[in-house]
Amino acid sequence: MPHHTSDEMRECIDRCQTCQETCLDVITHCLEKGGEHADAEHIRMLMVCAEICGTSARFMLLGSPYHTRTCEVCADVCQACAEDCDRFDDDMMKHCADVCRRCAEACREMAATRSRA
Repeated sequence: MPHHTSDEMRECIDRCQTCQETCLDVITHCLEKGGEHADAEHIRMLMVCAEICGTSARFMLLGSPYHTRTCEVCADVCQACAEDCDRFDDDMMKHCADVCRRCAEACREMAATRSRA
């Protein structure tokens, strides 16, 4: 049976991939800035966010029936990452927080499809 990607799922995949890329870019930014930006817990949060976003996107692309579960975790991690990035007062960090929030929103909606299925 062929896998069909809905418009909502395509949007979620795009947001997950954008968030993954943004978090990876921000890791470099933070390490170059140093200080609090390079704090191990903050870098770890960005890495975890990038990983779950990539995993969620791949689960959706593969048509995995478990994608709603990865999206649920992804939404929680993205929200936490957004809050962590909001602590910093520079444009790159604010952009990352916004991207993480948009990804969390799309993933929450995707996770909710499990209860409707």
